[in-house]
Amino acid sequence: MTKKNFNDFSLSEDILSALNRLDYKQPTPVQQKVIPVVLEKRDGIVKSKTGSGKTAAFGIPLCELVEWEENKPQVLILTPTRELADQIKEDITAIGRFKRIKAIAIYGKQPFVHQKTELKQKNHMVAGTPGRVLDHIQKGTLSIDKIDYLIIDEADEMLSMGFIDQVEAIIKELPSERTTMLFSATLPEKVAQLGDLYMNDPVKIEIESSHSIDSHIHHSFYRTDSAGKLSLLKSVTVVENPDTCIIFCSTKDRVDELVQELDRSGYTCDKLHGGMVQEDRFAVMNDFKRGDFRYLVATDVAARGIDIENISLVINYDFPSKNESYVHRIGRTGRAGKTGKAITFVTPKQEHYLTELEAFIGFQLNEKVPPSEVEAAQKTNDFETKMDVLPDIKTNKKERVSEDIMKLYFNGGKKKKLRAVDFVGTIAKIDGIEAQDIGIITIQENVTYIEILNGKGPMVLQKMKSTPVKGKQLKVHPAREK
Repeated sequence: MTKKNFNDFSLSEDILSALNRLDYKQPTPVQQKVIPVVLEKRDGIVKSKTGSGKTAAFGIPLCELVEWEENKPQVLILTPTRELADQIKEDITAIGRFKRIKAIAIYGKQPFVHQKTELKQKNHMVAGTPGRVLDHIQKGTLSIDKIDYLIIDEADEMLSMGFIDQVEAIIKELPSERTTMLFSATLPEKVAQLGDLYMNDPVKIEIESSHSIDSHIHHSFYRTDSAGKLSLLKSVTVVENPDTCIIFCSTKDRVDELVQELDRSGYTCDKLHGGMVQEDRFAVMNDFKRGDFRYLVATDVAARGIDIENISLVINYDFPSKNESYVHRIGRTGRAGKTGKAITFVTPKQEHYLTELEAFIGFQLNEKVPPSEVEAAQKTNDFETKMDVLPDIKTNKKERVSEDIMKLYFNGGKKKKLRAVDFVGTIAKIDGIEAQDIGIITIQENVTYIEILNGKGPMVLQKMKSTPVKGKQLKVHPAREK
């Protein structure tokens, strides 16, 4: 029977309440098929295009299955990029908000010691890149003896980026009694072998074949020489005049050059590539998600971890180096059933790559004639008008589910021998407060952070200013947002 409503999965009220806040109305095809499999704790190999709702497909049932009382991680999620690890952490936190599910992300180019401290806390799920996850396992800073569920996300990209050996090394360290799910937009032989070697009779789920990437996206290409690319890009963007657009380049140097050119030409734009420090990458992604600018110029690092439903146009300024990269790039548009456009520039030397790509995806891209000067001139005024107006502000999922939540800071933690149960017991005794009004509790050496749900934060803040915890009077105030 097709599940047409999340209520059909017999999910708890905590999870359903979060899904309602997140405006998850009906399960997508991949969610309809994957959620029951995970809830039954069966292994599975899932082939589904990017943007199909895969994170929620495993995130929803895992939030349902994990035991809140267990302090050690029960779920390990492997991802190819830092951006995707952070995106998954945010999505899991949002879905599990009212069950108080704690998820963290660990990856390279971030202080190891900070991650080590965070891993000492109560954590239900850990999302991370293979190299850093393996490093923590080998150093004993990531506890894996309670891992019941392993998710291998974007497995084909893991292979492409050379992470498969690290993934295998991690698998060999984990408890053999576990549920394993593998997700991939494509299934190269090496990826399929993971299922044969490390899974127990996995359920095979294929939501859509590679041919179906055409269903919500209009694919086209322009022939051009290298010298004419920039001029063509300006003409195409003026004529298309998208609300939001990602322009993919092959190298970080090309990204830097192009964003400078576009900025000088009056585009509201920014850049994203692996040469940037992580804080800057996250800041750019958050600004783009929020709608602070319309054009993002990026390398393939942006083909993962950007979860925005309304990107109307993707332009392959440089032809993708791999056929799989095309699938992941264009997957940034046409998400969640919406329509989108994907435009690719093809130089004479890339004709044979185009033929190979069309054979790979199963259909031909529509060739278009470059816009004429007259056509571009007629559209210039509309384009310039749009550049003077910012896109509509996009609502962040995390913000939607975090309404009526206040995070409180207490100046006491592990050194004062304080535990989560001490805080819960004290706060739940306040008139009008119940245990379900208390969200995620993070206890560090000298401080504790507690989320108070259902709009009751101000009440708890006022009462706790004069109420001791385990005989200790602590300072308390609203936590500062990082």
